[in-house]
Amino acid sequence: MASSFSVLAAKPAPVLEIGANSNASSGGLSQQLATLERKLDARNRAQIDIKMQLDDLQTEVNELRGVTELHTHQLSQVLERQRELYQELDRRVNEALNAKPSVPSAIIAPETTNTVNYSNNLSENESYDRAVNLVLKDKRYEQAIAEFKSFNEKHPNSTYAPNAHYWLGQLLFNKGQFKDAAAQFELVVSKYKDSNKRSDALLKLAAVAQKQNNKTRAVVLFKQVIEEYPSSSAAQLAKSRLENLTK
Repeated sequence: MASSFSVLAAKPAPVLEIGANSNASSGGLSQQLATLERKLDARNRAQIDIKMQLDDLQTEVNELRGVTELHTHQLSQVLERQRELYQELDRRVNEALNAKPSVPSAIIAPETTNTVNYSNNLSENESYDRAVNLVLKDKRYEQAIAEFKSFNEKHPNSTYAPNAHYWLGQLLFNKGQFKDAAAQFELVVSKYKDSNKRSDALLKLAAVAQKQNNKTRAVVLFKQVIEEYPSSSAAQLAKSRLENLTK
């Protein structure tokens, strides 16, 4: 038993390489941390790049929005100015025609013929401007009727077509040719639904119905103007005329 004890006592104690394992673990952890840091740095750089791109895109969107708003405002101003111009033309035509003395047709006819021949050599813009100027500046209404008729025949697809039909209808209306005037206004209403003259043409159709003592149709048309164009000046006129008509 003593010998067994001596044998056991003689066995060397196991030596653990604590320092080596610790160094190995520390090196692996450092490597993992370094890798993780590189990934985080790469991700941060990617996020910064994306943010910069988003900022650039937002700037471009804001610039485009500003340009769009500016163009929308300018277009609104142009449309409003055009409406004011035509309302002024309408008023001046009515005033001038009401004060215009009767002129024998024999005097007017030769001028009308010359006007149509002259217009054959004009461009679309020149032809339309000439017809408008005959109303506004020269007050030669018979010639203007011929010019607008000629313009509509030669340029049926013109951007000026709804306005040309409207003014032809206005001139015919002022002459008391209500049936022919209504035909022009009907064209604007049915064919040019996006035209800014459509509300005015509807109003004029109601006025024609009044002149023809068709109160029922006039009421329907006045209500249509108010319903379809509630914010327009034509709707304001329709309201006042409807009130007078239904009293």
